[in-house]
Amino acid sequence: MAKKRPQTKPGTAGKAQLADGEIPVVGAREPCPCGSGRRYKACHGRAASHAVAELVQRPFEGLPGECDWVALRELVPAATVPLTLKGGLPEGVPSVTLATVLPMAWPALRRDDGSVLLALQNDSSTGDLGRDLADTLERALVTEPGTPVTARRVPAEGPRLQDLLDPNSDFAPEVHTGFEFWIPESSDNSSPEVAASLERANAAAIPTVKLSSVDSAYWCETPDKNHLRWVMPYPEEKLLDALARLQAAGTSSLGADTRLVGSFRAHGLTVPVWDLPTSMTAEQCEKPAAEFAERLTEALASDAPLTVEERRARGGLTNRQVTLS
Repeated sequence: MAKKRPQTKPGTAGKAQLADGEIPVVGAREPCPCGSGRRYKACHGRAASHAVAELVQRPFEGLPGECDWVALRELVPAATVPLTLKGGLPEGVPSVTLATVLPMAWPALRRDDGSVLLALQNDSSTGDLGRDLADTLERALVTEPGTPVTARRVPAEGPRLQDLLDPNSDFAPEVHTGFEFWIPESSDNSSPEVAASLERANAAAIPTVKLSSVDSAYWCETPDKNHLRWVMPYPEEKLLDALARLQAAGTSSLGADTRLVGSFRAHGLTVPVWDLPTSMTAEQCEKPAAEFAERLTEALASDAPLTVEERRARGGLTNRQVTLS
């Protein structure tokens, strides 16, 4: 039996269909703006859906501080970083700041003074966090002051963060003990919703400290034991070989009662994890971490085949590896 031709909705007959380049993005079940009478997902949404399905493995590649971008996305509860835009800030926008999360899971917020807060830990709609965040940032820059930016389906084509941010700027995270940075010091009060969201977020936040002796390593405190989670920029296979060499040699720990327990992958990078005793503070991690970095550099420089013991150690590390994204 032949399929029925899609019926045109009343009022659309005789309308000229829009050219492909003019089709705006709408909800999947909404009528396609081209005027075909079909749902968007069955019409021009097909190409957009295919385009956004491709996952970008390293969405922060090429940005200053890629390892810290990954850490703030996956490991750190509360942190902020000033961002520098290519060409400077637009008129009326005194600053742009990256934040791990914002109240009510807002993607971004344009404050009353015109400054912008951009949230990092929101869901991705395109499989490319760099594109999602760039879309949110562009919308935040032109949103009315005092207004949050809402989530939307991001167009398949558009700029990425790498197109908007200055590649020569510093990326210096400030880790906070809580989320009070949501509310400016000049603000006398906040809405009940923001206050409630702040209370919930503070209650759930795991105490976290960024080490100063090495790059992109974060100490965190949990009830049973503390941890050090260290985002590293090296190729995964090379890094696992180096960690296996140190593991087999008995030099992969950070001191007494500490242990390299494995690693996970996040946004194309590898993150080794150490278990630490509850008595070991972030400050006490600084010297052992710096010494480990020196040992790791030597191990990374070796091209010798792995020994039997090293291969066994590598297998153990690989078996305990988890992919987060």
